Amino acid sequence: MSLKQQIDQDIKQAMLAKNKEELEALRGIKSLILLAETEKGGSGEVAADVEIKLLMKAAKQRKESADIFLQQHRPELADKEMKQLEVISRYLPKQLDEAALTAELKKIIEAVGAKSPADMGKVMGTATKQLSGKADGKLISELVKKLLS
Repeated sequence: MSLKQQIDQDIKQAMLAKNKEELEALRGIKSLILLAETEKGGSGEVAADVEIKLLMKAAKQRKESADIFLQQHRPELADKEMKQLEVISRYLPKQLDEAALTAELKKIIEAVGAKSPADMGKVMGTATKQLSGKADGKLISELVKKLLS
C-alpha cells in the first residue's frame, strides 16, 4: 500500500474518531504528496524515497516551529506542532539511535578512507545517501565531525 493510500485510510479513521489534530496533520501530509504529484515536470506518481524526503522536511519544519514557539513562550502553539510531528513520525522509517548511527558512520569512514576533518565532504556525501530517512542530517554532520577529529 502506498503512503497516499495509507494517509487516505487514516484520514477516514480520524474523521470517524473526530480527532481534529490528527486530521489536520494527515491533511497536511496529503497536501504535500498531492503538490509533489502535480509538480511541473512530474509524472503524477511520487516515488517512495521522495515521499520520505517530503515527510522528513515536514517533520523538521514542525520541530523547528515548536522550538521557536517555546522560545517565544507560546507553549499552546508548540504543543500543537509537537502533536503534528508525532503524527508525521508514524510514517517515517525508524530512526537510528546514536550508537547505531555511529557504528554506520565508522563503516562509511573506513570505506571512504577518510583520515582527517578535511575528508568530511567525502564522508558526508556517502553518509547522507546511505542514511537518507534513517537519521537527521544535522546529527550525521555532528557525529562525522566528532569521529574525524
